[in-house]
Amino acid sequence: MKALIPAAGLGTRFLPATKALPKEMLLVVDRPAIQYVVEEGLASAADEVVIINSRSKKAIEDHFTPDPDLVALLRERGKDSYADRVEQAGNLNVSYVYQDEALGLGHAIRCAHDKTGDESFYVLLGDVLVPDNRMLPRMQEVSDAHGGASVIAVMPVPDDQVSRFGIIAGCAVGADVWKVDSLVEKPALEEAPSNLAVFGRYLLSPRVMELLADVAPGVGGEIQLTDALDAVLREEEMYALVIDPADGFDTGTVESWLETNNILFERSRSLA
Repeated sequence: MKALIPAAGLGTRFLPATKALPKEMLLVVDRPAIQYVVEEGLASAADEVVIINSRSKKAIEDHFTPDPDLVALLRERGKDSYADRVEQAGNLNVSYVYQDEALGLGHAIRCAHDKTGDESFYVLLGDVLVPDNRMLPRMQEVSDAHGGASVIAVMPVPDDQVSRFGIIAGCAVGADVWKVDSLVEKPALEEAPSNLAVFGRYLLSPRVMELLADVAPGVGGEIQLTDALDAVLREEEMYALVIDPADGFDTGTVESWLETNNILFERSRSLA
């Protein structure tokens, strides 16, 4: 089972910083944002993390490549704790496929179809951090309880933010689980079927990957994952895990990235 991380985007909101440095490599407290996501993927049922990369983002691959010379130098200088951290990052089980055209999230995921085969797979959006690594195992539990169905993470959002997100329609079947009937992309508040917004963590059946091969370009001329999820709902059940907003952190804008750094820095100080 694979965990896919789409990482080929331009990082437009962070320009000019992301002209030379991939957005995924921006520091969050003590390591790049994407390392949190890779570690989360490997803490789940996945045996490998596949980063869907751009060929121009070599820094991501350099970060996860072993560097024995640097490790040896750090140990010679008595900096073992730094050496351990460099060694750990270089030993994480990461591979790469490439998205050569910016044709949307659905297209990025489809680029990894040779990796996923006929297995279910996770999709972890790199803008979202889940430092406690507990969300994916809980999603797997929900999937197992419902015959291997696809599961998406959702969270309640305030009324004034409903129109910014994909929103689910459905009904509760447990304390933190909904059965999904449909997904509505960025609805007006008065047309929204709920206040539960898609959060950026997915556990998807193999059928989703098959359907992505036939999805036509949608909003913005891009191949949208939401369109494949709508299609799979006509064939298979889908469930949503309702999460506490405090369980995950958004780093997709400068403001949310700064806020995430502050929260996680204070948390690290309290644990020190």
